[in-house]
Amino acid sequence: MSKKMLIIIGVVIVAALGLFMMQSANKPAEVAQEEAQAPEKAAFHIGIVTGTVSQSEDDLRGAELAIEKYGDVATGGMIQHLTYPDNFMSEMETTIAQIAGLADDPDMKVVIVNQAIPGTAEGFRRIKEKREDILCFAGEAHEDPNVIDSVADLTINADFVSRGYLIIHTAKELGCDTFVHISFPRHMSYETLGRRRLIMEQACKDMGMKFVFETAPDPTSDVGVAGAQQFILEKTPAWVNKYGKNTAFFCTNDAHTEPLLKQLAKYGGYFIEADLPSPLMGYPGAFGIDLAAEAGNWPVILKKVEQAVEDAGAKGRMGTWAYSYGYTNSAALAEFGKRIVEGTAKLDSKEDLMACYAEYTPGAAWNGNYYTDLGTGETKKNHLLVYQDTYMLGKGYMNATSVEVPEKYEKIKMAQ
Repeated sequence: MSKKMLIIIGVVIVAALGLFMMQSANKPAEVAQEEAQAPEKAAFHIGIVTGTVSQSEDDLRGAELAIEKYGDVATGGMIQHLTYPDNFMSEMETTIAQIAGLADDPDMKVVIVNQAIPGTAEGFRRIKEKREDILCFAGEAHEDPNVIDSVADLTINADFVSRGYLIIHTAKELGCDTFVHISFPRHMSYETLGRRRLIMEQACKDMGMKFVFETAPDPTSDVGVAGAQQFILEKTPAWVNKYGKNTAFFCTNDAHTEPLLKQLAKYGGYFIEADLPSPLMGYPGAFGIDLAAEAGNWPVILKKVEQAVEDAGAKGRMGTWAYSYGYTNSAALAEFGKRIVEGTAKLDSKEDLMACYAEYTPGAAWNGNYYTDLGTGETKKNHLLVYQDTYMLGKGYMNATSVEVPEKYEKIKMAQ
């Protein structure tokens, strides 16, 4: 190659380099900043399946918190969030397919279903058939413990054993002499809910309180949510009149909670805490509280709910957990799964799991126990029953997590 040709090539290279540098220098500052701050693709994915806003808003908001913290899979983040159908009992195959479909993602390492409605066990079974390495967590399982525990790496339920005693214990401390348990056949067929009802009944007997069971319509039946709520609105004043204002009321269904709270504030009676407690469970609708600006800020939400309850004349008569159970379940289980995959937590460590719950609920005490199958006597190390301290609005924490539950209540079981 001639010397002249080499000189020409050199000039072209220098010119091209200069043009590239000029384009880089003239690139908009915000574009350059975005490129510099572009997050790396998540090393693995976590799937969270929840109900919709209309059925279980707290569970969904907890999943959104995980997305806020760790990013959405769609934009290179860690969390893949799906919602199952509102009418999940009649659309079970759709739910199962949604859960199982998460295993098709080669980066999926953890799948959480909260609440783990019927069909979750089958969804997990199909996941394990495809990918045995995926961790499957069931938050607030609806299926029989022996069914869900056979396929889930971890099952969580609100502690129906301890709370069956503690809710009555708190009611007694507040001066209640009667306890009304409101439910329907479908819920009473669940081992967890049916067993808790029996524990509550025995606790009332032991503490000298009257126990009453009242039947209300199932919101998944033909009457729907509206019909079930109208029933509660109409019946509660009569119940208070019949059983007295020193009666504590409890319902097993979320949809029943709002009308029950509304009428108890007006006519009297106590409400210790919801089946799945949260400051958002029934209170905003019952008292017309707008919490849009406070979303996710639980201490502020609690204060606003507390003020509304006091303004309605129900101070000291209504309670909750300071932090939503459903919200915390979604966020804490995602956190636990992440830590296990990253090697900073162990699946069989209760302490590691409770640390994840504490991460999202500063100031609130938790307690929990492993589930024991009363038929076999086996204690399931993959099934934990958890509960948070009861907070009576206008009164404060009741220190329920420090109360010792007598061993006899752990042995009460449903008739076979």
